[in-house]
Amino acid sequence: MRYIDMQNWPRRRLFTLYAAFDHPHFGMCANVDVTTFHPAVKERRRSITLAIVYVITRAANAIPEFRYRIRGQKVVEHEVVRPSTTLMAKDDLFSFCYFDYCEDFCMFAERASAQVAYMREHPTLENEPGDDALYMTAEPWVSFTAFMHPANLRPPDSVPRFAWGKFFADGELLKMPLAVQGHHALMDGQHVGQFYEKAQDYFHHPAQWLHLA
Repeated sequence: MRYIDMQNWPRRRLFTLYAAFDHPHFGMCANVDVTTFHPAVKERRRSITLAIVYVITRAANAIPEFRYRIRGQKVVEHEVVRPSTTLMAKDDLFSFCYFDYCEDFCMFAERASAQVAYMREHPTLENEPGDDALYMTAEPWVSFTAFMHPANLRPPDSVPRFAWGKFFADGELLKMPLAVQGHHALMDGQHVGQFYEKAQDYFHHPAQWLHLA
């Protein structure tokens, strides 16, 4: 982790502008093509959910703006950020679940599966310390076209948020809605666009990026 040099940061004026907003978060939603990704993961009996979590996390880690976090009047850049997802629990409620991240998908999936099993038996709504997270949630019941996450802005919550929805057919393609929400003081639309490009590349080439060959 490193602190950004605020005086010489090219984004300083934009940060000052949007950090003062009452609602500085913005979001996008786009359909990603999972035609190749979905069967490749299923054929090898891997978890689709954990594979999606992995792709989102890997794409986000590749873009510095998704690793920036606001701390008071300062900004830090994490070397690595890790996923935090919601898990269904009893009585139609849910639990938070944090994962450690590594680029090796098989290792990530093995550790994440164990964490999911543990959290299903020990559900919690407690946030783990630190802001090196990426908040994620699945909405497999709806192929939504927009999505908005809650955020506590006092103090500022600058953790990026992601949601994916129900798969749907588009001709011969299989697609999935993927929503991204970020703090405008730290990122712009171009950075979200870069994220989508990265994520779509990973979805197009699962054998390469998820080591499923």
